[in-house]
Amino acid sequence: MASDFLSAAGGVVLDAPPEHESFDEKIARLKEQLKSVPTLPGVYLWKDASGRVIYVGKAKQLRARMKQYVMGQDERAKIPMMLEQVSTFEYVVVNNEHESLVLEKNLINQFSPFFNADFKDDKSYPFIAITKSDVFPAIKYTREKHIEGTRYFGPYTDSRAARQLVDIARKVVPICSSKCNEWRRLKRKLDAGSLEAFLSESGTRPCFDANVGLGPGACCGRITPEEYRHNVERIERFLAGNRREFVDELTGEMSDAASELDFERAGRIKARIDTINSLSDKQHAVSSRNLNADVVGISREETIAGVHVFMVREGRVVNGNEFVLDRGRDVPDEDLLHTFLLRYYDATTSIPHEVIVERELEDASAMEAWLTDKLDSAHGAKVHFTVPQRGEKRDLLDMACKNAQHTLMRYKVRTNYEDKRINDALLQLESALAMDVAPMRIECFDISTIHGSYTVASMVVFTGGRPDKNQYRRFKIKTALDEANDFLSMQEVMQRRYCAERMADERFGSKPDLIILDGGLPQLNAVLEMFDEMGIHDIALAGLAKRDEELFVPWQESGPVVLPSGSASLYLVKQVRDEAHRFAITFHRELRGKGMTKSILDDVVGLGPVRKKALLSAAGGFRKLRDMSVDEVIGLGAVPEEVAREVVTVLAQYNGERDRVEGLGEGIAPDQSAENVIDENISVPEWARGE
Repeated sequence: MASDFLSAAGGVVLDAPPEHESFDEKIARLKEQLKSVPTLPGVYLWKDASGRVIYVGKAKQLRARMKQYVMGQDERAKIPMMLEQVSTFEYVVVNNEHESLVLEKNLINQFSPFFNADFKDDKSYPFIAITKSDVFPAIKYTREKHIEGTRYFGPYTDSRAARQLVDIARKVVPICSSKCNEWRRLKRKLDAGSLEAFLSESGTRPCFDANVGLGPGACCGRITPEEYRHNVERIERFLAGNRREFVDELTGEMSDAASELDFERAGRIKARIDTINSLSDKQHAVSSRNLNADVVGISREETIAGVHVFMVREGRVVNGNEFVLDRGRDVPDEDLLHTFLLRYYDATTSIPHEVIVERELEDASAMEAWLTDKLDSAHGAKVHFTVPQRGEKRDLLDMACKNAQHTLMRYKVRTNYEDKRINDALLQLESALAMDVAPMRIECFDISTIHGSYTVASMVVFTGGRPDKNQYRRFKIKTALDEANDFLSMQEVMQRRYCAERMADERFGSKPDLIILDGGLPQLNAVLEMFDEMGIHDIALAGLAKRDEELFVPWQESGPVVLPSGSASLYLVKQVRDEAHRFAITFHRELRGKGMTKSILDDVVGLGPVRKKALLSAAGGFRKLRDMSVDEVIGLGAVPEEVAREVVTVLAQYNGERDRVEGLGEGIAPDQSAENVIDENISVPEWARGE
């Protein structure tokens, strides 16, 4: 239990909280208890009523950091949901931030708290291991937990690549395999007796690997432990990515063998050099410099995140690992990155000199010190973080982020993530909104306007949790408005969409299970008033407030329904709302664009595009045309006499108001920077536009 660990670690364990206390009473109690927390660096653990650790964090100053939770000063989306479950807390005081980082990592590994990000796949990742505690260490591909006395390289998310690297490494430097029966026999003998007794034996036949050059012949006494240890050091350098230095060393050995006329050994060394060079050919050269770095790219969705790590050694990408995390946009970027780096570098022994990331870390200095200790460089090299803005490293980071997007895509396809998420979302909405059935058909409405001009409404439809674009509809608001009035506009749309005629029209689809209004309580009340007049009482309604993503419903007067942060239901509701907003603005911009390019001649009855073009061409332009008399326009012969008379009448009205119109223009120029959406071409039939 956490209490046992903390007691042993010198931490503070609080008494159990009282039963049946309200949320406000709990917060007041926690505030009082936090007064006794020291202003020292350390690690804190939030626990639920059952004593389970649900979140682990570290702080330079424990009391100040923990008070941010209960004082409402932590703006992370997950905090309100977490505080609902928090019952008490514990903490451990340490000497410095470096120690708190290491303790945080250990506690997260021990308790796997729900609100800390974790790997989505609950599997162990493969490693390449060398059993260094043995007299003759062996290499192996493994998924085992880290065992003392064994050095691990990885993790590798591509198991096939890891197995191939084991085979390549043995071709480069002969080393025993843990799968070799003769190596296992040798290990048993050495564990039972002494090395001298084993070496004194004679007549032992070499294993198959020794005969083909993959093994050095430790099983038959061909190599001493000292020589074998040299091989192990070389293969460790190879697996760590130091290939160029390795080639130089082998080239020197080949030259020595050739000068000694030992052409057979020189040929074997030449084959190993060719193996390394062929491996380098498959790797992408990404830097003109001798770059030794890990490049961490992250791509996030609402509830999950993909991470791709490029291992760059000697300026080449030698490996790429991908991971999926069980947290997405519900946690800040820095928290997600911090947690991943802790988990990843706790598992791997391949520590680079540089870690390239997208954003600054608050605890970068502590993380650098921790990684420098793990690197344990004989030359005193240190690990540092880099946030590039341009150049080669920025290009590498962009490439890693793009690969992280594909990591997410592959995961979603492999696990049917979308289907599961949608099913969860519909069931969660059914429960949260107290509906009789899951909302299989959702209709969402949004209003778009500029000071009451070009006011339009959009209706988007989600069937089975997915966009049903054939059912999308859009409306021009006909109510005369002197200024923006979303309430009247929304009432008009409801009346037009849910009138008896439209409800009976199969082209508008079936009756919805749920209507979502882009707006809060005022929009909901306006629609309820209209529905009362229309006698509609069998469709679930919800108003979505933009600020806090809260759902206002008619049956709950105590306040809005708050969907859990990061939940599938919240993700679906926001997706529906954003699609309605995008569709409304697309139509609004279309009308606005037409209005700003409209000609006064468009109001002339009988003057279509062809006649208008011919008339303007015959007159020599609009300015000359507007000063002509009826006889002059008729004399052009471009349009019939009755159309010519209508043209002059319309132009006379235009000329009379020209001064005022020229001051205002033919439309109000909008502030286009206020709206920034992605336009998509969605085909909507003329009969269905509600215009």
